[in-house]
Amino acid sequence: MQLNEILLGAWLRLSTSINNNRVVSEISYNESLICNILYRNMIQNPGQDLTATDLCSETKILKSQMNRILTQLENKNLITRVRSEDDHRKLFVRLNSDASNAYLMQHKKILALLDAIISKIGEARTLETIRSLNEISGVAEEFMRLNQQPPEDSTNLQ
Repeated sequence: MQLNEILLGAWLRLSTSINNNRVVSEISYNESLICNILYRNMIQNPGQDLTATDLCSETKILKSQMNRILTQLENKNLITRVRSEDDHRKLFVRLNSDASNAYLMQHKKILALLDAIISKIGEARTLETIRSLNEISGVAEEFMRLNQQPPEDSTNLQ
């Protein structure tokens, strides 16, 4: 089997093991992804709100899908959409502090799972895995940004 097929298999196995054996059961995978981005932004950039366009840029989710996800999160009272006072065309998305407890409980479960994985494989391998995953993601994003599609001949990649 070729190395690219083996890498694809590992990538899909990781994706499906997280998605199918959901630690997050009360909200969908995409809803959890959006909540995580909003939560991380709330912690790292207090007072700096994100728009649906910002979320689309970070997740690569289409705007129509994003609006559907945001509506579902709004219906579950996990987020609020707030119109900008400076520019009424801008609509900010905020994680509700009261209702975000449901997400934060799921977040704790995910962190506990990751702690168990770190304990099993060790800190050094975890750091190497993080570095590798970030490098692979960065290369994939770069190719998609430059080419808008993967190259046909992978022998020219470097």
